[in-house]
Amino acid sequence: MKHRLERVNEVIRRELGEMVTRDLRFQSKLVTVQQVDITPDLKHAHVYVSFIGTPEELRSDMAALHGKRTDLQSALARRIILKFTPQLHFRVDETMERGSRILNIMSELPPPAPDTDGPPENPAN
Repeated sequence: MKHRLERVNEVIRRELGEMVTRDLRFQSKLVTVQQVDITPDLKHAHVYVSFIGTPEELRSDMAALHGKRTDLQSALARRIILKFTPQLHFRVDETMERGSRILNIMSELPPPAPDTDGPPENPAN
């Protein structure tokens, strides 16, 4: 059953990504569907979307996505045959920002001290 959910997630991600880039216009420079997590009953899908742009553009684009949610759901129902068409819940994907913040913190750390003692000795010998 788990593999079925993974396949459905991937199909929905691919189809929504295509519809979002082809049919909708956004203020942000780039809008991409990163991931979809569908519930086991296939009735709700959490869609993680990433944006490249200012925070104002992000808010405007999220509002546009929420406004077009029913249109996207009906278009998705025509493209993917499922028993239920999942209700879409859009969320901002912040993994890129978190990753870059972690890399910045790591770059600010001092380098590790060199090991001058050599390899540790085995006390059992």
